[in-house]
Amino acid sequence: MEDEREDVQKKTFTKWINAQFSKFGKQHIENLFSDLQDGRRLLDLLEGLTGQKLPKEKGSTRVHALNNVNKALRVLQKNNVDLVNIGSTDIVDGNHKLTLGLIWNIILHWQVKNVMKNIMAGLQQTNSEKILLSWVRQSTRNYPQVNVINFTTSWSDGLALNALIHSHRPDLFDWNSVVCQQSAIQRLEHAFNIAKHQLGIEKLLDPEDVATTYPDKKSILMYVTSLFQVLPQQVSIEAIQEVEMLPKPSKVTQEEHFQLHHQMHYSQQITVSLAQGYERTSSSPKPRFKSYAYTQAAYVTSSDPTRSPFPPEHLEAPEDKPFGRSLVGSEVNLDTYQTALEEVLSWLLSAEDALRAQGEVSSDVEEVKEQFHTHEGYMMDLTSHQGRVGNVLQLGSQLIGAGKLSEDEETEVQEQMNLLNSRWECLRVASMEKQSNLHKVLMDLQNQQLKELNDWLTKTEERTRKMEEEPLGPDLEDLKRQVQQHKVLQEDLEQEQVRVNSLTHMVVVVDETSGDQATAALEEQLKILGDRWANICRWTEDRWVLLQDILLKWQRFTEEQCLFIAWLSEKEEAVSKIPTSGFKDQTEKLSSIQKLTVLKTELEMKKQTMEKLSSLNQDLLSTLKNKAVTQKMETWLENFAQRWDNLTQKLEKSSSQISQTVTTTQPSLTQTTVMETVTMVTTREQILVEHTQEGLPPPPPQKKRQMTVDSEIRKRLDVDMTELHSWITRSEAVLQSPEFAIFRKEGSFSDLKDKVNVGYAFVYSSVILIHCLTFKCLCFKSPLLPESKVVSST
Repeated sequence: MEDEREDVQKKTFTKWINAQFSKFGKQHIENLFSDLQDGRRLLDLLEGLTGQKLPKEKGSTRVHALNNVNKALRVLQKNNVDLVNIGSTDIVDGNHKLTLGLIWNIILHWQVKNVMKNIMAGLQQTNSEKILLSWVRQSTRNYPQVNVINFTTSWSDGLALNALIHSHRPDLFDWNSVVCQQSAIQRLEHAFNIAKHQLGIEKLLDPEDVATTYPDKKSILMYVTSLFQVLPQQVSIEAIQEVEMLPKPSKVTQEEHFQLHHQMHYSQQITVSLAQGYERTSSSPKPRFKSYAYTQAAYVTSSDPTRSPFPPEHLEAPEDKPFGRSLVGSEVNLDTYQTALEEVLSWLLSAEDALRAQGEVSSDVEEVKEQFHTHEGYMMDLTSHQGRVGNVLQLGSQLIGAGKLSEDEETEVQEQMNLLNSRWECLRVASMEKQSNLHKVLMDLQNQQLKELNDWLTKTEERTRKMEEEPLGPDLEDLKRQVQQHKVLQEDLEQEQVRVNSLTHMVVVVDETSGDQATAALEEQLKILGDRWANICRWTEDRWVLLQDILLKWQRFTEEQCLFIAWLSEKEEAVSKIPTSGFKDQTEKLSSIQKLTVLKTELEMKKQTMEKLSSLNQDLLSTLKNKAVTQKMETWLENFAQRWDNLTQKLEKSSSQISQTVTTTQPSLTQTTVMETVTMVTTREQILVEHTQEGLPPPPPQKKRQMTVDSEIRKRLDVDMTELHSWITRSEAVLQSPEFAIFRKEGSFSDLKDKVNVGYAFVYSSVILIHCLTFKCLCFKSPLLPESKVVSST
């Protein structure tokens, strides 16, 4: 197996180096081990990777080769490339293992870490393999047939590579056509061809090297990193946390894994795809909770403590054991036996200590899982060493059977064999009991988790049902309470997410005779729980979006409502304070008319607010769908409409009353003056409305001209204005005097007409005089009229 992996790495690393040489314009190599021995091709590779010119010694002696390799190693050390236990002589001598190790360190530095250094810094992670695995799992999470948990067995069937490419470039091929392909070789060939022709990635791997039970990890890492380099590289913290929760692989060698798989059929890893919940569109908010996705369960056959996983025939037939050194067939003597015995006893002592060091089984499910995987690795280690125990026992049997030992020596050897066999049997039984105990405790804890999750789901489903049945509202405070209630549900889901995450990596012990039935039953149970969890997550997310939408609309409506109520109350009060009769003079009448006109204008402007309130109300009710709230809102709007109509009617009534007062108490001249005043005010307010609607500032008031007037003219104007005002006052007194009442009673107006005509002549002359004086003031300052004409006209 070691030779097979070495061949794969040699082929893959050679392809990688040649891919780099193609970029640099260098000649390709044929044999990785021999072509690097003189150090020149190694320096060629480093020249291209570092961008620096590296001179080489052209001699063909060993000294020249050592100098070239030493120069290459110094360049690597300068670039912080790990070179533990690798020297120049190892490369010059063509040491296969260390040459592969050197090239792998170069690949790891320039192909893996250098490509991923930016994202590693951004995520504050130093483990490039963890980030790469997180990226792969995040990219392929929507493919039920794919579950990548490592860089070995997860890639054998070819689905992972195709899914990884398809997740980022679905335009390149149809996924279903890949799934339907018959063999892993075909799927892998498809992925490599797509990557080469569409993404520009060389075929660094051969399909037959990946479509094995245990592909080479370094080769897979190198190729996946090439994909990472050309595809989008986003990696979420959640994906990294998910990888950290994956079961840690046992620390056993690849060969031990195969020995266990083929000889013991100890465990089987399978993938269980559970409900993945609902998918949102790109415009929807990201789900807050996640459902079961690609659950990895380890199904382990139950073990009988009375039956050894290490059959006796294995101890008796060491030739079937590829592990440990087999001394059978060589010359057997007491020294050889004693040496082999001491080695086995030394290992046996350390194995006994390791079993005791595992300690008691924990009561925490995650710790028990860790203990389970640790003990599984320990059991594999026992399996890999059983051949050495069998060798020693067989050597002892051969020594005794040869008859070359004295009686005491034979007795001693027999006792040693009995002791070794007894200690091995005790260790075997103790390890199996520990395994059985771990299985029992782990299953009990996981079943408890399943029961707790089922109970929680039942309670939460009932809880969400009641929340669903409860109508939203009927007022804003009730809605806020319901939002807070929903936040508590979200917090509960976040806490329960921990248990769900734990159940995504179950270790299940099944009986050998009913393994398929138990597996099917567990899959069905997990699927049902996953569907229920996904439904709750979906409902919670949708409900939260709905609550936030309604809350926002309700708050906007309430704000507009409060402002409108305050405005309406203010205007109702203002209308009630405007007098409509009993005016003392003309000024009071004009003031009332002006106030009414302003209120009418404001009412006209406020119609838009009323329409906006109605629109907000309809939008809220269509989302809320609550009959009680709808009735309440309709009543409120009807009340508003009634108050609006009452205010409009009151304004019209007040205007009518004032108009009637003007008509019955004022002469026609006064009526005309009042109408001109109303028209002026109305026009002014209409202009304000138009400017408000168009978003323009109100027009400025008319500017008053300030003129310098001659002192004599000012005195004369003041005298005339005083006399005119005095006459108006006396005339008003006459009209209100008893004499005027007698004239009206007798119907004789001749004397009154004479007095009025005299007054009219006085008023006319006064007005003419004021007009002329004003005209003179204007013309006096005008450069267009000569002063002589002004004087003559006067």
